[in-house]
Amino acid sequence: MSGGKEIKGKISSIKNTQKITKAMEMVAASKMKKAQSRMAAARPYAKMIKNVVSHLASAHPEYKHPFLIKRESVKRVGLIVISSDRGLCGGLNTNLFKQSLKQIKEWNKNSIEVDVCAIGSKAEKYFKRLNVNLVAQVSQLGDSPEINDVIGSIKIMLDNYMDGNIDELHLAENKFINTMSQEPGLIHLLPTEPNREDGLSHHWDYIYEPDSKSVIDNLLVRYIESLVYQGIVENVACEMSARMVAMKSASDNASDLIDELQLIYNKARQASITQELSEIVAGAAAV
Repeated sequence: MSGGKEIKGKISSIKNTQKITKAMEMVAASKMKKAQSRMAAARPYAKMIKNVVSHLASAHPEYKHPFLIKRESVKRVGLIVISSDRGLCGGLNTNLFKQSLKQIKEWNKNSIEVDVCAIGSKAEKYFKRLNVNLVAQVSQLGDSPEINDVIGSIKIMLDNYMDGNIDELHLAENKFINTMSQEPGLIHLLPTEPNREDGLSHHWDYIYEPDSKSVIDNLLVRYIESLVYQGIVENVACEMSARMVAMKSASDNASDLIDELQLIYNKARQASITQELSEIVAGAAAV
């Protein structure tokens, strides 16, 4: 019954793989709760600074920062792409890369060149294969990323904008909807545009101390850093949720496959027993 031995070997192998996927599912579920807590803690600050900068874009301060000025023509744009460092998280990275590539092709169709900043090893490897202009990359941020780890890469993109090397800056990120759903999205970072949803119909301004230039310069840099960091934190939560779901699906598929192979093994074993009985009966009859 050589066929039966092979089937038993396959069943044993699949059971061992199932143990791994179940362990990975439990680890991802544990890390997901911590990632969601960090994401929730970072959201209020990102929301508040976004509102303040949106109001600045509607205001008429005595000092107008370059981040608030729209360029007459767009010849080159910058794109920051946030991905994970590891795989086994379903289509999380793939869906984001598809949307990013679609947007890059749209820009290229309009004769607009693209500079890419890749955050996460998956994005770095993907865009290197595409031979796009990869100007900055950072990876291995871990499950608890710190903003200091990405400031250098963000600064490269901001310096390129200040120097006129790029005319717009965009962010491609995964948005955490719930445990079962994560959506890729593209956010316009620079130049900063006023928020049309807050109902501001008049021009106004803040009171600055010590002066508007120093306050706005620092505020706008912190604004971009906070949005990118918020995207990184949300991506970790998305990654853990997607990995938990993917590993649960893999474990369920392994169970189905084991049941199918067990049925095949039982049929093969029954056929072998039937054949042996037939041979015994035939031998007895011959005697």
